[in-house]
Amino acid sequence: MAQPLNETHDPARRSFVESANAPDCDFPIQNLPYCVFRPASAAGAQLRVGVAIGDQILDVAAAGPSLGGPAVDAARACAAPFLNVLMSIGPQAWSALRLGLSRALSTEGNNSSIRQHLIPMAQADIKLPVAFRNFTDFFASIFHASNAGRMFRPDNPLMPNYKYVPVAYHSRASSVRVSGTPVKRPSGQRKGQNDAAPSYGPSRNLDFELELGAFIGTGTELGNTVPVGKAAGHVFGYCLLNDWSARDVQAWEYQPLGPFLGKNFGTTISPWIVTAEALAPFHTAAYARPEGDPAPLPHLDDAEDRASGGLDITLEAYFSTETMRRDGSAPQRITQTSFALMYWTVAQMIAHHTSNGCNLEIGDLIGSGTVSGPEKSSWGSLLELTARGREPIELPGGEKRGFIEDGDEIIFRGFCAKPGAARIGFGECRAIILPAG
Repeated sequence: MAQPLNETHDPARRSFVESANAPDCDFPIQNLPYCVFRPASAAGAQLRVGVAIGDQILDVAAAGPSLGGPAVDAARACAAPFLNVLMSIGPQAWSALRLGLSRALSTEGNNSSIRQHLIPMAQADIKLPVAFRNFTDFFASIFHASNAGRMFRPDNPLMPNYKYVPVAYHSRASSVRVSGTPVKRPSGQRKGQNDAAPSYGPSRNLDFELELGAFIGTGTELGNTVPVGKAAGHVFGYCLLNDWSARDVQAWEYQPLGPFLGKNFGTTISPWIVTAEALAPFHTAAYARPEGDPAPLPHLDDAEDRASGGLDITLEAYFSTETMRRDGSAPQRITQTSFALMYWTVAQMIAHHTSNGCNLEIGDLIGSGTVSGPEKSSWGSLLELTARGREPIELPGGEKRGFIEDGDEIIFRGFCAKPGAARIGFGECRAIILPAG
């Protein structure tokens, strides 16, 4: 299930880009996440694929001839304005390119020919990294499912199918935006418990959902299925994902067919795609089901996935208000959780997605659903953290929030760290909420 380690994971390898060698750097040479960018000074220039190294972005296609071996051919796919072309040439090419980039950006690499193709991140216009038509959002944290269900169904928080099926819904790909793009507060129908009839207006209960996104790099044919043991091989890489949620709209509309307007108005993703290969050192055992829980059905079970299908990724959410920014206060962390606590693995999500013959397309976005742990400090939404707004969180300067107000900014961060491996990060996923239009 987990990819084998190789020289690109060597924690002793250092880059000639000095900022990449800092202990807390998100983008050391062991990471090399992809993005799509152009110089901010060249607004009309074509977008290209870049790779992050320290506080710089390398233009991969331009640097390609210096890489040598099969990495040269793979780098040509990075002249495109999205990652789909690179994805389409397959896992062997992805791995060859990563190896070539790692060697070229190391202190032993061909520094003089590579340096000219670096641009500071601060001088880059960074865009959505993947062109995709499909976005499926799962509900894979049993802690989040239990917390949310308890608020709406106190006597029966988990639906009877939850421990058998990786529950999901098809969300809206057209409203996914890259980090930094403001999100307008949605309007919709809302009906309070004491209201005789619903009303239409701006959502009063706007929330975030702290999630991990996975991009499919290898597609399938309609009618084919993907076994759990091979499912992870279809993933190109991962990003941070904020599935914005209008809880009041969602509560009124979700029965009987599930989320719709409470979800599809906007989703924010981070611009950096951390490759599946970069995460190889951070695979861990899948979440151990409590005694008494049913075993997965055979088509969702695999011994190797149980042993190493989990991912030990720390995820954090930060809150910043207009007042905090004006006063110079740093964003306040309001939760920290781990993706290793997910009830269903990414491989199980993909296997279930295709179990009826549904085809995967290159670039498909898979959302994990809100990542929550067992303690309140590890819950991944305000719905949980504030008990549906009844217990507001306290922020610097005496401000309180039950849900998100106009002008608030939500920031996600993620990283992997363990002894014997280089720390790698996911950058940030952030957006400010604008008033309803």
